[in-house]
Amino acid sequence: MALFTDGPISSIDDLAALDSQLLAVAETEGIDVTRKLTSAQEEVGVELTVLLNKLSRTDQFLQPTPRPGLSSVVVTAPMKLWNTYRTLEMIYRDAYNSQLNDRYAGKRDQFHEMAQWASERLIQTGVGVAANPVPRAGTPQVDAIPGALPDGTYYVSMAWINPTGEEGAGSSPAVFTITASALQVEAGTPPPGATRWNVYIGDAPESMVLQNGTPIEAGQNWHQAGAVATAGRAPGTGQEPTYLKPVPRVIQRG
Repeated sequence: MALFTDGPISSIDDLAALDSQLLAVAETEGIDVTRKLTSAQEEVGVELTVLLNKLSRTDQFLQPTPRPGLSSVVVTAPMKLWNTYRTLEMIYRDAYNSQLNDRYAGKRDQFHEMAQWASERLIQTGVGVAANPVPRAGTPQVDAIPGALPDGTYYVSMAWINPTGEEGAGSSPAVFTITASALQVEAGTPPPGATRWNVYIGDAPESMVLQNGTPIEAGQNWHQAGAVATAGRAPGTGQEPTYLKPVPRVIQRG
């Protein structure tokens, strides 16, 4: 599972899966769906920050513990649904304000209620928290080196690992074409809490698999001089929560 701060929680495909008319409505009403996804996540982030602040004050009366921030929050299923429904609510709110169409108002209200339902599920299950969060890796640097890797175009992704072996979300792939050479992959500066990394390579984004037998130490490069492994584990989406933080019923909006 990704961290809240790894990037967009929901996608246009997630929205369309819940509302088949979404794209047509957005085009008709001139609504930028990508911007609405960003705005909705910003709103959810603000509400989560308020919630985490309230939790930290409650914890002080019981047992002092460090307050988790958004960078430690893991996106669980209820949180993703909350964000997705909030985005749909915002889109239909804008559509209604533009046309004052009662059909849009009905959709707005429906998704407002669904967002409230999802936030209630989050309250019931708790906020997922990673004790040692590993952020999504940036795209690695790839260069040609002497070697005999088959000519072609390769997609290269990486993911950071913390000291307990948990892997963060895989990076967007670098795309590199070689002729009569091999690949060197450089991970770059590790984020706080990351000590090692994994490399994934394939001839297409969907065919990238793990290439290293053991995790690579931070600061070391990976040399892919021989044939690329074609079977194995694909890049992951991130960590599972270390624990679920119980929350009081303080979320007021949908």
